[in-house]
Amino acid sequence: MADERSGSRGTGAGPARRASDRGRYGRLSRERVLASALELVDREGLSALSMRRLGAELGVEAMALYRYAASKDALLDGLVEALYLELEERLPDAEPDWRAGLHRIARATYDVCLAHPQVVPLLSTRMLAVPLARRPLAVLREHERVLGLLREAGFDVAEAATVFRAFQAWILGYVFVELRQMVDNPDESDPAFRLGLHRMPAHQLPHLREATTTLATPGGPKGLASGLNALLTPFTTP
Repeated sequence: MADERSGSRGTGAGPARRASDRGRYGRLSRERVLASALELVDREGLSALSMRRLGAELGVEAMALYRYAASKDALLDGLVEALYLELEERLPDAEPDWRAGLHRIARATYDVCLAHPQVVPLLSTRMLAVPLARRPLAVLREHERVLGLLREAGFDVAEAATVFRAFQAWILGYVFVELRQMVDNPDESDPAFRLGLHRMPAHQLPHLREATTTLATPGGPKGLASGLNALLTPFTTP
């Protein structure tokens, strides 16, 4: 009987271990799966992310991950969720006023995006692919936070929606500009060759060539705040 029990356990151990969600770091959770996916993408880029590769990172078979992310698209949406969860952790429970609150959200968003630049493209591609109501709850909570600040400040629904759109467009647009690739040849020490100015026809692109060196310098948090101040200036509460 002992041999039978031992044999049965041994026979079932292989498939059970492959099918289980207990990896090298213990039992999985959605938070652990998303955190590992984020670490992998931070390290190697979005092209490295697959169920098989993520399973190898966690020490489980790829099939074990499907209870936490039903598809590759769901996993990508999970990365967006992870960014917004990190954003939530950086924000206080209450804001002093709507302008200060928007500045705080903008700066926290900027910091999170620059900490995870490989994931930032998903803030565009997944938002275009996923309807509002199907976005991760952490994303919707950020939208609710912004709209709540504006409504509590006295803006009506239409005015709040206008400011919300402008605010979202400014943050995401600014981050995308900050992170766009500017260096043509990182091994070059001369700025002009490093940026590839010789590839731009001088007679067709004189202003762009002139500004490229300046554009290659990130605007940073100061540029973010200055642009947001200019954006919000026309909007006043009743």
